[in-house]
Amino acid sequence: MAEARSKPKSRIRGPGRPSRSGPGQHDSDLRNQVLDHAELAFAELGFEGANLRDIAARAGVSQALIRYYFGSKGDLFEECFRRRGSVLAGNRHVILDRLLEFNDTPTVEDVVYAYLKPQWDMKYSGPNGAAFVAMQARLHAEPEEHALRLRREVYDASVKRYIAVLAKILPDIPKDIISVRMAFLVGTYLFMLNDLGRIGDLTEGHLTSFGKDEMLDHLVRFLAAGMRAPV
Repeated sequence: MAEARSKPKSRIRGPGRPSRSGPGQHDSDLRNQVLDHAELAFAELGFEGANLRDIAARAGVSQALIRYYFGSKGDLFEECFRRRGSVLAGNRHVILDRLLEFNDTPTVEDVVYAYLKPQWDMKYSGPNGAAFVAMQARLHAEPEEHALRLRREVYDASVKRYIAVLAKILPDIPKDIISVRMAFLVGTYLFMLNDLGRIGDLTEGHLTSFGKDEMLDHLVRFLAAGMRAPV
């Protein structure tokens, strides 16, 4: 009698590893699906307020899948921030390169505009772009382990390039002072991108909002004047 053939062993998936749900289902699709929903949750609730159960429900996946791809909630938060923050920082490098290609000594307004423009474009690119801007503003109130390290990792290289260019075109102002003023710039634009309701309050209802380009123009003029103010 012929010896019975043994059945091939099925491949065992690791804990939390997703099974393929159908044609075209790729790891990158699932990762981005989770990141998109996590971004919205972190923007709405902050790091402390959001939880993996809620994010998993929003994304239509299991908590095990999130842990498989990203690990802890802290790891997921950092991945969310790096994903879009790296794009933002990269765009700032590209715009500054183009600016300097045509003019070694651009105006302060040109440099400030180049720095702000990628953030403005992201804010108005759709719900997730706006969510990232809110999430970025919330980072200032998040645990220091996330806030300082992430900002240094993602933004420092591009910010320091802009400081160096401003120091070159404003030789009478110490570079350290320009660096401090750059911090003022960051705080100002993040506030204005996320708290426009105060315009109506402070103007007694005469102005309730600005268009995207008009607000950017006002900010560029204000911040450039601050950059070149005498010490």
